[in-house]
Amino acid sequence: MKSRFPSAQDYSAQTARYPSLAVIDIRAEQAAVTESYRNQVLVDVNTHCMRLAVFEGEYRWHHHPDSDELFLVVAGTLQIDLADGNRMELTEWQSVVIPAGTVHRTRAIGRTVNITCEKNGAQTVFVEAAA
Repeated sequence: MKSRFPSAQDYSAQTARYPSLAVIDIRAEQAAVTESYRNQVLVDVNTHCMRLAVFEGEYRWHHHPDSDELFLVVAGTLQIDLADGNRMELTEWQSVVIPAGTVHRTRAIGRTVNITCEKNGAQTVFVEAAA
């Protein structure tokens, strides 16, 4: 059975949909998403990228050993569970940085739209469950 999530290799290999100087209508981009999960690189910024994530439900436990990850929720509610048992809940226009190496998983409460920023090609390591 095929996962609705990309493999770690596919996630890291994504390239930007838009070049520098392109005006990106993020509202239109998220409105066009019809599947229950999409996470795509919109644009590169120096050695980092800006991603648009639109999803419902729960993502897998993972960490990025080589990159911090910034989350900015633009619609909905995003919970971020940490391996130490803590949970953060972000609502619209709230943001947090998850430090490199921190095991976490995201959970969308209903349809959630968030912008993430991380290193280009950031390595993703999936784990079975929180340590």
